[in-house]
Amino acid sequence: MPRYIGLIGYPLRHSVSPYFQQAALDYYQLDIRYEAWETTPAELPDIVKNLIKAQNIGANVTVPYKEAVLPLLDEVDDLASRIGAVNTIVKTGDRLVGFNTDAYGFMEALDREGHFNPEGKRVVMLGAGGVARAVGLVLVRNKVASLAITDGIFERASGLAEDLARYVKQAVAKPKDRGANISAFQWQELSSAKTLEKCALIVHCTTIGMKDSAQEGQSGLSFEVIPKDVLVCDVVYNPLMTPLLKLAQKAGANILGGLPMLVYQGAASFKLWIGKEAPVDIMFERAREMLTGGR
Repeated sequence: MPRYIGLIGYPLRHSVSPYFQQAALDYYQLDIRYEAWETTPAELPDIVKNLIKAQNIGANVTVPYKEAVLPLLDEVDDLASRIGAVNTIVKTGDRLVGFNTDAYGFMEALDREGHFNPEGKRVVMLGAGGVARAVGLVLVRNKVASLAITDGIFERASGLAEDLARYVKQAVAKPKDRGANISAFQWQELSSAKTLEKCALIVHCTTIGMKDSAQEGQSGLSFEVIPKDVLVCDVVYNPLMTPLLKLAQKAGANILGGLPMLVYQGAASFKLWIGKEAPVDIMFERAREMLTGGR
């Protein structure tokens, strides 16, 4: 009798997680099925509650439920609690435990694929949702000089900036060590090149440009404002070359797509569920195959 792992989110037509996670499960010849569980907000509590059934192992959580799922769990690990977002649920006995592997996935991608060390750098982050919370915390932990956050809803950006500033204040060991300078700014300021001119890294953490989203084909930044030689990282992975990445490349910036973060966070989730190292090369191969039209 097969067991199941699900992907909880809405919408899910763009997702390749079921394909590369299934390839990893098949590599170990496990009788486990990874399925897409497209879930409306009204269905979320019941979908999470059903994870406790015998046939279920756990789930991934994606947009827009990474924050909403927290109160539905029995326990949340320290990192996910600090971030304020969960992307992985593991059934442990009769309890549902939440984890966050996005932070790990982002840093692995930034290091291995982007060849970028954020220490001492100025960073601008677009978006303040679940993914941005993980990205923001891990950048602060890796000693960025400054992190400026914006979001279509300014209160969300300022709220995340305040959360991270509190964390910095608590984490700084000595008064002379100031830690990262955290700030929030209005989305409209992205229309000015001056907003981005001194940053070394731009991280896009919204769904703008994502396939099958309401803003498919769009970019959060215009060509004119993207600095040359900055690293532009888009967490959107479908399409592989988002509108933002195309504009950034044209502007002479370095680019990092969202696929490496997706696969590395997925590999960390796999280990939490299965207790084995994920076959990362196989996961990458299958994900790329799906994104370039394979089946």
